[in-house]
Amino acid sequence: MSHGARVIRTGVSSGGPAAPPPITVASSSAGSDVELMDGGYFRSCAGMLKVAQMISLLIAFISVNNSAWTDYSAYSFFQIVTMCDLVMILFFYIMHIFRVYRKLTCVSWPLAEFLHYLIGTILLLIGSIIAAARSYNITGLVAGATFGFLATILCLISMWSSYKVSCITQSTNASV
Repeated sequence: MSHGARVIRTGVSSGGPAAPPPITVASSSAGSDVELMDGGYFRSCAGMLKVAQMISLLIAFISVNNSAWTDYSAYSFFQIVTMCDLVMILFFYIMHIFRVYRKLTCVSWPLAEFLHYLIGTILLLIGSIIAAARSYNITGLVAGATFGFLATILCLISMWSSYKVSCITQSTNASV
């Protein structure tokens, strides 16, 4: 009795080479374009979530960077965390779009992305709390902290969905 359990196979594993992509006939593009980029990832929930994270992190960084602040250590930590998180999310976004995970099978990409979100979310939450506590009601600093909290929530959602997809138990797999 499966109660509607679904198994989502991502084709990403560290055990061996991934299966070749299914051959599809595209009416408006050449065959090499179909294999090079994953156009569906742009419109997927995970892809749009990554774009929303990158936009909120960029707004948080710009808001704090263009404000007058006195506590150098708190806001420099916030800026470093937002930029590092932005670069890593951009890295994983490009990796999914160009299907790099199919060529580099020696890395467990779902685990790497999950660990990135775990560590990045904790650091972003700490940075946002510190930025909010030291904002002294300066609008740019409050906006930066607010967008930092928004990015933290988006990262939590992405981490939860990544965990939900990549950690499927063997018992569910056996019943299918």
